[in-house]
Amino acid sequence: MAVTTKRTSKHDTSLDTLLHDIRACTLCAPMLPHAPRPVLAASTRSRILIIGQAPGARVHASGVPWSDASGARLRTWLGVDDTTFYDASRFAIVPMGFCFPGRGASGDLPPRPECASRWHRELLARMRSVKLTLLIGQYAQRFGLGDAFGPTSTETLVRWAEFGPHVMPLPHPSPRNVAWFKRNPWFEGEVLPTLRAHVATVLAGGEL
Repeated sequence: MAVTTKRTSKHDTSLDTLLHDIRACTLCAPMLPHAPRPVLAASTRSRILIIGQAPGARVHASGVPWSDASGARLRTWLGVDDTTFYDASRFAIVPMGFCFPGRGASGDLPPRPECASRWHRELLARMRSVKLTLLIGQYAQRFGLGDAFGPTSTETLVRWAEFGPHVMPLPHPSPRNVAWFKRNPWFEGEVLPTLRAHVATVLAGGEL
């Protein structure tokens, strides 16, 4: 499934230029085990912003964000199909690191920090239609919540309702986190119904 962007105004041009520059970025090339391939999607019309960690190996190969088992679970959480998810006028997908960082001893390495410091402020400032931001994983939560991030991601997630309707921290939907989901049934019972309701409201053009 390709990511589609609906251009409706010449005001999109500055964002299009910025996205072109990001996709051509080689800032981290010396630190990566492969050629850079930044993966993201955004539009000036995006209603929901997903800030994740970094592409995995499968996403690096496909060039399509969340085109893996984690993405399939995420779309189930959101209650949307592939066509809706990959419409950039609905969902912006902006990971903390745009390139696959490589593998470590116990999974993927952390997102490269250069992306956020170089690109995120300028990119997010252009997405003024966003009504709901989803912070997936601890790196996104530290970025998006600042001092409100707790001692651990789980302690932050337990307080999910405190952050208001416009921001929701979520665990990473990776298959590696299945044990966490089983230990924390409140997530499926309490958070997911609210998440799906918020997503449906925003995609329908409503306000939270």
